[in-house]
Amino acid sequence: MNMFKITSTLAIILLVAINIYAASTKDTITIIKSDTTIIVDEVLISKDQELNISEIDTSNQLFQSDIELAKGDFDFLVVDSDIVKTLDSLLYVKYYQENFFSIDTSIMTDYGFKHDEVPTYPDSIYEQRIEALNRETPFELTYNREVKNYINLYAVKKPKLTAKMLGLAELYFPMFEEALDKYNMPLEIKYLAIVESALNPSAGSHMGAKGLWQFMYGTGKVYGLTVTSLVDDRYDPYKSTIAACEHLTDLHDIYNDWSLALAAYNSGAGNVNRAIRRAGGTKNYWAVWPFLPRETRGYVPAFIAVNYVMNYAPEHNIYPMRPGMFYYDIDTVTINDVLAFDQLNEMLGIPMDELKFLNPQFKMNIIPASAEKTYTIRIPRTYTAEFLNNEQQLYAFKTRKGIERDKLLVEIQKVKDRNIHIVKSGESLGLIAKRNRVYVDQIKRWNNLKSSTIYPGQKLVLYGSGSSNFYQKSSTPVMRSSEKSSHIVKNGENLGVIAKNYSCTVTDLKEWNNLPNSKIYPKQKLIVYKPAEKTTSAVKEGKYLYHIVRKGDTLWDIAKEYDGVTVDKIKSLNNLKNSNRLNPGQKIKIAIVS
Repeated sequence: MNMFKITSTLAIILLVAINIYAASTKDTITIIKSDTTIIVDEVLISKDQELNISEIDTSNQLFQSDIELAKGDFDFLVVDSDIVKTLDSLLYVKYYQENFFSIDTSIMTDYGFKHDEVPTYPDSIYEQRIEALNRETPFELTYNREVKNYINLYAVKKPKLTAKMLGLAELYFPMFEEALDKYNMPLEIKYLAIVESALNPSAGSHMGAKGLWQFMYGTGKVYGLTVTSLVDDRYDPYKSTIAACEHLTDLHDIYNDWSLALAAYNSGAGNVNRAIRRAGGTKNYWAVWPFLPRETRGYVPAFIAVNYVMNYAPEHNIYPMRPGMFYYDIDTVTINDVLAFDQLNEMLGIPMDELKFLNPQFKMNIIPASAEKTYTIRIPRTYTAEFLNNEQQLYAFKTRKGIERDKLLVEIQKVKDRNIHIVKSGESLGLIAKRNRVYVDQIKRWNNLKSSTIYPGQKLVLYGSGSSNFYQKSSTPVMRSSEKSSHIVKNGENLGVIAKNYSCTVTDLKEWNNLPNSKIYPKQKLIVYKPAEKTTSAVKEGKYLYHIVRKGDTLWDIAKEYDGVTVDKIKSLNNLKNSNRLNPGQKIKIAIVS
């Protein structure tokens, strides 16, 4: 016991001496051990100041999980931060728990750290390293207290999860870099996916954002990411990466500042525009930072911290815990007919967990391909030759679980095929719509009915939720106001009735209000975007609907204004490339209307 006291006293004296030396350079020295941590607070020695030393027992589990070291004292990160939740999500993904992560111990000798040592550095070192990164990027990488909080999150508080992300980076970053290079964007944007999803391809937020790049339903739809009962493109690693590149390019066109583009990616351009106005019109991220939503205020600092940690991981004793595959171990194959993961697993021996991990966009493990609509899937490269040699036999293969091709076709037909309903005596459009889980307006549109009058024996065309016709709106896209309005639910109203009043779909209402289902109640306040009043911005000429470009318009802005219009559709109709810039007064095609 006496020996312990003597040892502790000597350690404190030694740290005092070190810290007095550091005080002259205004540095902070923090030494962390696996059992007891002695924190020397940042000090500047003067006649009126004393040296503060505190001893904290870090063996306490509560301390390790909740307390954050920052700026020489203890800060607390927001407990419910989406960034922290996303990072923690890696802990609970079954594939990561069972199949992943072997650490390469041969490279763990660079700096002579012990296995469980968690090094930290003076502020001046962090600042120097970030400044070195800043010289190599168009981003404004700044070191401050907020950035240090997130460096501590990734490098001190959760180094094991960061090690997993370093391993996953070897799987995803080559694909990200190819796409970013194609769009002439800064390669550092690849680090944004870590902030968004911790490189968890199945990540989902409580707000409804999905995938590596965390697309909301509405934004994904603008950039061509479709969602059906069987497929959600927001989970597709490649398609979502392309959509993220296009979205961020559009945002950068608005602000001409990458940090503001990142903030808008997180919170929406409306919130950033309001923050800019409150900051007196200054288009600088740190000037508008106090006026941004609370969660967005941590977004760019987290991005800067990820830039730092991913480049200086060995200096923090963090090394990649690699998955069982690398980017170049993966190949893509085209599927031309209906196929289930079970068939790939049982006939070719591709592990089911790897199929699900590499292809999270297929929600029911069924690929609803056909000759007219093929799909691309990712498989381990070692199985490519077997797939190509046995493709036709694979489509016909009957699995032990009984998922035969005919049964798969039945499942696809439920959500995709065109059905014919013969009207029976006593049936009305309302009854037929209810039984088939569609809306009266949809049946009238699919069958070109001008009224609700039908007769026995009449044939009606009906579509399932997987068909593109199911989501098709009126032939002329509705231009919608960008200003939010409110609708107070009245007795007897449902989402279908409200959608009809505002010329939108039930899906639109759910997306605008983050509704998990179709239940609403009287006096509930719903956000709606009314159809815009007639404007000279939209002109119909011949078979096309045109949009007259206004000052500040981007393709993303324009696509949002018209129902059913996407950025890709506008580009295709007008032969536009990403490098094209829109000019006020320019007339561009929006849709084919006749």
